Amino acid sequence: MINTLREIILDFQEIELPTGVPRRLEVSRVQGKATVCIGVRRSGKSTFMFQLMKRLLDSGVSRQNILYLNFFDDRLRGLLKDNLGVILEAYFSLYPKKKNVETVYCFFDEIQVVTGWEPFVDRLMRTEKCEVNITGSSAQMLSREIATQMRGRALSWEIFPFSFREFLDYKKIDCDGPLSTKKRLTIQNAFEEYWDTGGFPEVAGLDRMLRIKIQQEYFNAMLFRDIVERHNIPHPRAVTDLAHWLVDHVGSLYSINKLTGYLQSLGHKAPKAAVSDYLEWFEDAYVMFTVRVFDASLARTNANPKKIYCVDHALVTSVSSGILVNSGHLLENLVFTALRRVTPNICYYKTKAGHEVDFIAVQQASPNMLVQVCESLADQQTRKRGITALAEAMTELKLSKGIIVTRNEEEQIEVDAGIIDVLPAWRFLLNMEL
Repeated sequence: MINTLREIILDFQEIELPTGVPRRLEVSRVQGKATVCIGVRRSGKSTFMFQLMKRLLDSGVSRQNILYLNFFDDRLRGLLKDNLGVILEAYFSLYPKKKNVETVYCFFDEIQVVTGWEPFVDRLMRTEKCEVNITGSSAQMLSREIATQMRGRALSWEIFPFSFREFLDYKKIDCDGPLSTKKRLTIQNAFEEYWDTGGFPEVAGLDRMLRIKIQQEYFNAMLFRDIVERHNIPHPRAVTDLAHWLVDHVGSLYSINKLTGYLQSLGHKAPKAAVSDYLEWFEDAYVMFTVRVFDASLARTNANPKKIYCVDHALVTSVSSGILVNSGHLLENLVFTALRRVTPNICYYKTKAGHEVDFIAVQQASPNMLVQVCESLADQQTRKRGITALAEAMTELKLSKGIIVTRNEEEQIEVDAGIIDVLPAWRFLLNMEL
């Protein structure tokens, strides 16, 4: 095994790093803690690791000081928990002078396939001069569970599909600084493409039918590998039926009772406890996200209906039945994912008069953000309903600013509590993202 490991280490040092499109995510390192990249499968976690390596190389770190292993490599199948130490033995047999003298940067992809990996990583950080980076998502262990296993010894960083700014980077479109008419039109055209294709890196630039096929395969892998296999579910059809119902109803309210009744109407014997588990597992896998009502009372929060969103708006269009999902709900989903990149603390808000605001994003370093989503304000009833709810929420929460995200419209509206900025989706995304 030691000779095989030496060979794998040396092979990696000879290849050109497949770094892809640089992600707009700055990772801060803390001494004695591993860096864990977590997120939905196919979002670019492994590629981001290569980008971290590239940053090290650009800063002057020697390629020899980077140890990378992908534990899905079939040559590592014989590696068991009891002999993980052979990894260091192989590395330092190649570079004995580096031991305890130079920092070794370890990157472990899919390490969860080896049972008992945690003590090995812990020992690396305690006894060796190493910085450790981990990623992974599979039927054996999701990336979020890796972060949980390393609690107290790791900092986790979330990787989502491309944001709009990252999609512009992929298109090589400069979106920084003041916008000329030409630049604005270029960005707006790119937004229409982003609206159609979504953010999964692999599907960018593909024709529509191929993109849809790939996104459907992603969704099936998420359901069967990350949910059904991982949790050993004996009746997977209930999970897939529930997932497709949720996708068809993004942006809509649901309750556990309603979902349980729906599955039972299809002949599934899924109790409420199982449905709750399924929803939690969808979120653990970064596939679907639940948004609760904003309330100081946890009991009221749990008792009220919840809303559901998907990790990528274009994934919704690729896997939904196409009957129930409308463009307004897709726009709401797009806004949700933009907010989710900034904070995990997102709720919807109900005013004392019973009017609803789509999102309140709770932020630690800045005021809470109130966001209403209206595809168009052209209809006077829609306009009045959206502005009234937002103005009431601003007054009740003592916030002087609110946002209405539209498909194309832009204006400023004065209300008693302050200012409502009406923004087209493309501009909202640019304002939200780094």
